[in-house]
Amino acid sequence: QVQLVESGGGLVQAGGSLRLSCAASGVAFSINAMGWFRQAPGKQRELVATISTGGTTNYADSVKGRFTISRDNAKNTVYLQMNSLKPEDTAVYYCNADGLSIGRSYYRTWGQGTQVTVSS
Repeated sequence: QVQLVESGGGLVQAGGSLRLSCAASGVAFSINAMGWFRQAPGKQRELVATISTGGTTNYADSVKGRFTISRDNAKNTVYLQMNSLKPEDTAVYYCNADGLSIGRSYYRTWGQGTQVTVSS
């Protein structure tokens, strides 16, 4: 069972920066892709960025050039560096990971979320 714990959210002014972290703990055969999603009030959860174990990244068009996802495989931790933040980036940010359990079954798990608020 893999658990994800996010940290680093908070309140920032437009144009500012924040860095989110997500640490995975527990026992699994593998942790494969990790990523960040977000959900604003009244909206559906949407992809922000993902990263594979090999470092291949994927970003939503709305954050390209402003956000950078990275991971430390030795620490099972994924990061999201958010620069040039805009009020529309305000949302609860959720960490996500998938992989294979000890029993080789596929799992996908979510963190509890961390609030990011960008004031104008």
